[in-house]
Amino acid sequence: MYSVEELQKIVKAEVESRSKQMLELNPVELYEPIHYSLEMGGKRLRPVLLLLAYNLFADDVMAAVPAALAIEVFHNFTLLHDDIMDKADVRRNRPTVHKKFSENSAILSGDAMAFQSYKYLVECKSPRLVEALDLFTTTAIEVCEGQQFDMDFENRLDVTEAEYLEMIRLKTAVLLACSLKAGALLANASNQQASQLYDFGINLGLSFQLQDDLLDTFGDQDTFGKKIGGDILANKKTFLLINALQNASAEQKSVLLNWIEKVDFNAEEKIAAVTKIYNQLGVKERAEQKVDSYFKKAIVNLDAIQLEDVVKQPLYELANKMLTRKH
Repeated sequence: MYSVEELQKIVKAEVESRSKQMLELNPVELYEPIHYSLEMGGKRLRPVLLLLAYNLFADDVMAAVPAALAIEVFHNFTLLHDDIMDKADVRRNRPTVHKKFSENSAILSGDAMAFQSYKYLVECKSPRLVEALDLFTTTAIEVCEGQQFDMDFENRLDVTEAEYLEMIRLKTAVLLACSLKAGALLANASNQQASQLYDFGINLGLSFQLQDDLLDTFGDQDTFGKKIGGDILANKKTFLLINALQNASAEQKSVLLNWIEKVDFNAEEKIAAVTKIYNQLGVKERAEQKVDSYFKKAIVNLDAIQLEDVVKQPLYELANKMLTRKH
């Protein structure tokens, strides 16, 4: 069995190698932003999850590395486009691709990354590649659905918690779940085991994204890698804001709505005012409870897979790291 650290090194080396190859291609203006995006680093959670799932059922992990790379490149493609839509200036403590180059470059290079991810995936020689491709394609569409819901929510003040959870399931959790299930399929695991890993990924992903909401408001910018309070400034309908609007007094709701409606404002002042109401309403604690609830469900899913615990240990380890992170 490979450890998480060993797989992280494998993924890092492969991403760096493929990224450097991009600089040898023409037109340079198309491939340089891709290289820049991939060289930013990141946690590489999704490719490592794929390799961990694969390694549960097969030893030849290197055979699944192209699929892991496909997942990582696809994920980074979504970030390029998300950052444009969110008007984000910073990603992983560096200028976002559209700020470093241009919006048009980020759009076109992102498109190329989406197609490149398929090119990497078909390098795998598994007899169940078609199943993995079908899962990957379905997931890609679901991620777009999630992003559309997220955009739709921008113009609504009545978004419910259930709607929000479905949005983050699509936008974030399904790609983590896909990584795990694809790894299992490529290693020829049973359909039941692959589905159990998918369920584990969904609950882990929901917990992970809810924690991301928390970190965006209550984290530390130096470790988080993005400007703190970005969700507040963009009026993102996060778990925090939705719960605040639902539980606020008339006076608190009036203050929140006033900040949401303001076009011209001081960023730090808005972040401080909204965070103050969050603290008054205890929405941070409510979100932390939700994070813990989904994480516990994820562990139940992992426990249910009929494999020895020692074999599943790296997955337990990575899941715990994901939910004790500061960035």
